[in-house]
Amino acid sequence: MRVVGKHVYGNLYDCDSAVINDEQKLVQVVREAAEITNATLVEVCSWSFGGDMGGISVIALVKESHIALHSWSRYNYATLDVYTCGEHTNPGKGFDYIVKVLKPRKVVKHEAERSLE
Repeated sequence: MRVVGKHVYGNLYDCDSAVINDEQKLVQVVREAAEITNATLVEVCSWSFGGDMGGISVIALVKESHIALHSWSRYNYATLDVYTCGEHTNPGKGFDYIVKVLKPRKVVKHEAERSLE
């Protein structure tokens, strides 16, 4: 089987509220994570949601796939997804960088290889 993509994703519990509620900071951190991952950034989009849950979503389209960060401010909780293709990328580094900045008290991290049969 030939690996064509590496996928690192997880849940971040009890994140730093000052960071997780700052849309511009999250956009900056996702941009930096794309560089650390060694991915080619195409575009970053973000959305802030109000209501009971509140939260921010930041999606980076990279030439090699994507980085997606979704937060729920009410719970100081986030989900993070770093998926890249290519031998030159390292999604684990990008994932770990975002975790470092968000400072969660608990992280559940998963890794998967996407492969051709």
